[in-house]
Amino acid sequence: MANGTLRLGRVAGLPVTAGHSAALGSLVLWALAAAVASFVLKTSLGIAPLAGLLVVLLHWISVMVHQLGHATAARRTGHPATGMRLQGLLSATRYPADEPPLPAAVHARRALGGPLASAGFSLVAAVLVVVSRPIAGAGWWLLVFLLLDNLLVGTLGAFLPLGFTDGSTLLRLRRERTEAARGSGDGRP
Repeated sequence: MANGTLRLGRVAGLPVTAGHSAALGSLVLWALAAAVASFVLKTSLGIAPLAGLLVVLLHWISVMVHQLGHATAARRTGHPATGMRLQGLLSATRYPADEPPLPAAVHARRALGGPLASAGFSLVAAVLVVVSRPIAGAGWWLLVFLLLDNLLVGTLGAFLPLGFTDGSTLLRLRRERTEAARGSGDGRP
């Protein structure tokens, strides 16, 4: 660990790092998921911590799928990512610090890559939830979590304009395009 950064390895050739906040976020999610498993789903005290750990694992797998969507889209634009950073319970794609100014279309394609990958993973999770419903139990609830995490956080949540999301990037690009159109006098929104 250097400068508060833990090197976790490589995924699809890209370095993955995490800050202290990712470890803290994971512990909080583990505790909350174990509590839900124990008190809401009535699992045994022996199973609840394991279920909580599996929730954390599924969450980070979902985050990696989202980031791989960004990385794949970036590679296809010819302006690839340089890494992924886990922070809190979220993540960010890293791009070259010395990257030249890029067309808005490149930024938009890279921004959309993550939510599209999460949407596809949501669809896979939804099929698994439906197919495994007769089995029920803790495993089924883990699949429900996987579906909701990908749908609500990685897909829909990514479009919330929170300043650090893909939706914020897309809104900024739209605003810049509108301002440029007004400045050129062509009146296009």
